[in-house]
Amino acid sequence: MKSNLISSLIEKGKIIYDVPGKTVQEVYRHVCDAIEFPENLSADQVYEALILREDLLSTAVGNGIALPHPRKSILREEESERIYIFFVKDPLDMGSPDGSLVSVFFLLLTKNRSTHLEILSSIAKMTQLPEIREKLINTKSDKDIIALFQ
Repeated sequence: MKSNLISSLIEKGKIIYDVPGKTVQEVYRHVCDAIEFPENLSADQVYEALILREDLLSTAVGNGIALPHPRKSILREEESERIYIFFVKDPLDMGSPDGSLVSVFFLLLTKNRSTHLEILSSIAKMTQLPEIREKLINTKSDKDIIALFQ
């Protein structure tokens, strides 16, 4: 996976800090309401797709990271693909494999299934590296976060 693709998708998306919410539903609702989605995609569509996916199996991957995404693509065009990163005020128990509370979310919106799987895998691998996680969690700069994935 080209890390430049990940950084460009993050640039197309948005990074949100201090997201409130005591449950994953509250956090997703807040994020969906705060984001301007691509044309022909509503906050309610994204919220419902995320909750349906979360109800199947937690998107928490460990190390305080979750990778929420719709189970099936809800985008019509590849040009609409993007990644939103959000940091919650209060870490959530989402049943992570390692038991860690989740504080960083990467919301993936992709059209192509193979691209989707490659991005999920790349982000999961990168965030397993302690130095990447530490920089990710401790920075409050969009530019620095995007640079981590270049």
